[in-house]
This record gives sequence, structure tokens and C-alpha cells, in this order.
Amino acid sequence: MVYTVTFSPAIDYVVHMDELMTGSINRAERTAIFFGGKGINVSMVLKELGVRTKALGFVAGFTGEAIEKGIAEKGIETDFIHLDHGFSRINVKVKAGRETELNGQGPVIGDKELKALYAKLDRLQDGDTLVLAGSVPDSMPADVYEKILERLSDRRIKTVVDATKDLLKNVLKYRPFLVKPNHHELGELFGVTLQNNDEIAKYAARLKSMGAANVLVSKAEKGALLLDENGAFHTCGACRGTVINSVGAGDSMVAGFLAGAERGDYGYALKLGAAAGGATAFSEGLAQKNEIFELLKQLS
Repeated sequence: MVYTVTFSPAIDYVVHMDELMTGSINRAERTAIFFGGKGINVSMVLKELGVRTKALGFVAGFTGEAIEKGIAEKGIETDFIHLDHGFSRINVKVKAGRETELNGQGPVIGDKELKALYAKLDRLQDGDTLVLAGSVPDSMPADVYEKILERLSDRRIKTVVDATKDLLKNVLKYRPFLVKPNHHELGELFGVTLQNNDEIAKYAARLKSMGAANVLVSKAEKGALLLDENGAFHTCGACRGTVINSVGAGDSMVAGFLAGAERGDYGYALKLGAAAGGATAFSEGLAQKNEIFELLKQLS
């Protein structure tokens, strides 16, 4: 079972219009609603790829109820903690030539609720996988990722961390199964600008030496690079298509990689991850199974 944790799930309200004019009334040409958050995105794409998954995290208010119901209707198992106060976020994304985002603020998560999450994570069993993705809300301890991985360190649980800066660097001592910085984030970790695959490979190797088993580095339209747990490097080009939406593409890559890694073939896992990321980037919502495998043909 793959468990994902989303500290601050959201409703994304996407508004399409020709032009956004500030200070006046604007009318939408069309709208769409998506339920997400980085961990939830991973679960949604895993479900498309036939991998059993359960979404954990925190929800609050009527928006939290809508998120929970919406993803359950997609066939995703959930085990959210319901907060007594506040509302889960609504993010407004206005697409009018350029995209403008108005991201809401999530509810306060206190010690009692965090302990409830720890109790759920304590039920994970050997062979399970846990995905931690995204930033940590201000109301939570900055070292919560470290605390979670420390709690699980005495069990054979694969952990995945998709985070940046110290949030990523500080968990490497717990030997996560997978980390997925993009090439800008990888360079930022070490105070350098990475220009080519040789430089990316060099710093991916540094992350591996610090504890990461598999280091997956995404490079947007330039493809991706993987340094696997056996010390082998794999590269993959980007899929061809028209980018419509970048939200969730990285999460989709994580899901595709995890689904592919079940075969024990990391070269295939990298390609399936790239195809899943591309399928989301070329869609208004998250990747669909048929789109993923159609794009995978470009990479074989």
C-alpha cells in the first residue's frame, strides 16, 4: 500500500477568460474544479496506474468535506483527520493569457491533530510506502518530516520525500527511498547553478552519499535524470506535447516512478514517471491512464 500525506489539501477553482482586468468586473468563459494537494495528486495518479493507495492528511469545514467526497468518488481510499476549526483551502487560478494564482490559507493544525496523524502512521507495516510532499504549514513544527521518518526508521517502509531546501536535506539521514528535486532545486541545495547532465549527476551523487537511495531530478522540457539505488545513471527525454497546466506534473512523475519501480526496473520507472508528468502537463487536470501509456510510446 502507498500512503500519501497532504498537510493542506485544497480545492483548485480554475477560471478561464480572455483578459483579467483589475478593478472591474470580470466574467469567466468557463470554470473547472479540481481537488488536490501534492500528496493527493500522487494518490490520484497512482490509482490511474492500478496501484493501491490511501490519502492521509487534514481537512476542515465544508471545503474539507468536499475534498474528501470528491477524491473518494475517484476511487481513492482516504483516512483524513477532521479539524474542529477553519476551512480547507480554496486556490483560485485565473487563466487569461498568463496564469494568476490566489492561494488560500489553510486551517491551523495543532499538537492534538498532529498526534492523531502520528497514530495513523504508526499503523503502517513493513513493505508499505509513504509519500511526503510539499511544504509544511506555518502552524506545524518545521521538523515534522524528520519526526515522521524517525518514527518509521525501525521498520522496512519505503519513504518518498518531494521537498526543497532544508526540508529535504534534513531527512536524508533517514535514507528515503526516493527524493525528487528539479535541477534548479538541486542546485539551490548546494549553492550552485547546474548547466548540464554531468553537473546534475555530480550533485545527485552527493544527495545519494548523504542518504537518498534513488535521486530523481526533473528538468522540465529537457527530460529527467535518475541515479538509482544500485549506483546506475538513467536519462530520459521529455514527452512531446503542448503544455496546458504545470500543476501536479511533478507529483505525477513521482506516482509514475513508484508504479514503474514495482517492476524492479528503474529505467522503466523513470520513463513511466516522465510519461505521467507529461500527461498531466498536457491536460487541464491530472494524468489519465490512457494518456500516460500513449506518451510512454515516445520514450521506448
